[in-house]
Amino acid sequence: MSFEIQTYNNIAEEGLKRFRNATYTIDTGAEPDGIMLRSQNLHETTFPASVKGIARAGAGVNNIPVESCTSQGIVVFNTPGANANAVKELVLASLLLSVRPILKGATWVQTLTGTDIDKQVEKEKKQFSGFELEGKKLGVVGLGAIGAMIANDAYRLGMDVVGYDPFVSVDTAWNISRRVRRALTLDEVFRECDFITIHVPLNDKTRHLISTKELQLMKNNATLLNFARGELVDNQALVEGINNQTIKEYITDFASEELLHHPQITVLPHLGASTSEAEINCAKSASRNLKLFLETGNIQHSVNFPAVELAFHSPYRLAIFHKNVPNMLGAISSTAADLGMNIDNLINRSRDEIAYTLLDLSETDITKINALQTAVSALNDVIRIRIIKHQEEN
Repeated sequence: MSFEIQTYNNIAEEGLKRFRNATYTIDTGAEPDGIMLRSQNLHETTFPASVKGIARAGAGVNNIPVESCTSQGIVVFNTPGANANAVKELVLASLLLSVRPILKGATWVQTLTGTDIDKQVEKEKKQFSGFELEGKKLGVVGLGAIGAMIANDAYRLGMDVVGYDPFVSVDTAWNISRRVRRALTLDEVFRECDFITIHVPLNDKTRHLISTKELQLMKNNATLLNFARGELVDNQALVEGINNQTIKEYITDFASEELLHHPQITVLPHLGASTSEAEINCAKSASRNLKLFLETGNIQHSVNFPAVELAFHSPYRLAIFHKNVPNMLGAISSTAADLGMNIDNLINRSRDEIAYTLLDLSETDITKINALQTAVSALNDVIRIRIIKHQEEN
């Protein structure tokens, strides 16, 4: 069994080296089994039938047609948390820059001339005075990997931290300091906080999460930070809000024409995950997810299919993508029994309207395995089915 991997963008070698063995080829032009990418837009891409999985070396998957992939039985992976530290550090740096005009001061010093620069600095430095983060209130909207780290470190800076996330996981809850207070509503965060940073995924429910109504709830001296996705904030409402002194300042990592050249808006060139460490971590995590899936059918960190893990010891395994409908497992099991095959192990997990089943078989005759694949494929509501042969090196 061999696999072809197609790459887009520059994927760190530390990730690609997982595929540098006899089982894999990379970018040979053959039909790919897996795709690895960072920012490449795949929405206009027609995927060949060979594609089984797409791994994004990063958290966001807005550049991938996830819904279309789901309908084709293509698993889409991301790497939540792999770039969390890089984004966290940039958010903290932006918080510091928002209260201390460091960049303006440094730029001004470069304009000085003469032999008494030290005296000029002492005379004019008051224009660059700021204030401190200690004692100010930070609202963190979204307590995933990034939000939780920001909440903890902001508390260590002396800030009063309020977190909001109705879907916070058990793992995240364990990692958040007890001193981070939980807000029960978004409105509570908007009304109370001096600084608000948002760290939620972009979807139909969160698009323009912050618009005119939300801005009007905020303090007129509040600073809003957005290092998650640009579309979470209604830019037109944001500019109007700043011009009307509804809020004080906006700092974002997502460039847009209407945000440029405004003295109270700082736009960074999408630097959140732009560290060598983050790129390496994301590449390693993405390759690990994709490799595990191709070789065993196990799914970790997928955005469109359920997480499934089953130890693989049998000669063959069927990986079955199907709709989440009643009696599907019964139909699959009956089909195997009708062909005289013994099921060694089975696991089924669902996610909304989609389900995924791994079926381990003691059968070693590939002709019979192919016959089972054909029979199961003919069942109603089956989307896709793969045969995976056990390999000792797995």
